[in-house]
Amino acid sequence: MEHPVQSSPPETRERSASPGLHRELRTWARDLVVALGLAVIIIVFFYQPVKVEGTSMTPLLSDQERIFINKFVYRVEPVERGDVVVFWYPLDHSKSFIKRVIGLPGDDVAIRGGRVYINGTELEEPYVPEQFADRSTLPSTVVPPGEYFVMGDHRISSNDSRIFGPVPGGFIYGKAVFAYWPMAQFGTITASADSPAQ
Repeated sequence: MEHPVQSSPPETRERSASPGLHRELRTWARDLVVALGLAVIIIVFFYQPVKVEGTSMTPLLSDQERIFINKFVYRVEPVERGDVVVFWYPLDHSKSFIKRVIGLPGDDVAIRGGRVYINGTELEEPYVPEQFADRSTLPSTVVPPGEYFVMGDHRISSNDSRIFGPVPGGFIYGKAVFAYWPMAQFGTITASADSPAQ
C-alpha cells in the first residue's frame, strides 16, 4: 500500500528555516566584529599607516607613498644598521622624519667625498643610486650611546644626521615594513645594508 508523503505547508518550512538563517547571520556578524576589533588592536598597538612626504628616501620610497610602520618591533629587538626608521625630528618634535640607520651607538662615522666610513671601513651602500650620491665630507664623529646616525638614500636632497646630528633612540618610534599604495609599490620594504667589518 502506498503511503502519501507528508510535508509541511510552505509557510511552515520558511518559518523553520528562518531561525537557522538568523543564527548564521549572527555568527557572521560576530566574526566580523571580532576581526575588525583585532585589526584595530593590531593597527593601534603594532602597526601604523603613514604617508611619506618628500624624496629623501628615493628610490626606496617615493613622495606621497603610503606605508605601514611596525611600532612594536624595537621593544623586542635592537635597531640595526640598514633599518628604515620613523622618528621625531630632533629640532621640531611636531614633525616626523623617515631615514635609514647608518651608524649605531659607539660607531665612528666619517664621510669622505660622499663615501661613508664606519669605524674606518667603507660602508657598501647598494641602496644609493649613483645619480643620488653626493660628494659631501663629514669629519670623524662618534655616535653617542643610545643614539643613531641616520641618512636619506637620496643624499643630494636629504636633511639628516649630517645636519642635525645623531637621533636619540627614544625618538625612534617605528620601522618601515610594508608599502601598500600606490599598488605598483605594494610589498615588503627591504632595508638591507651590508655591514662593514668590525
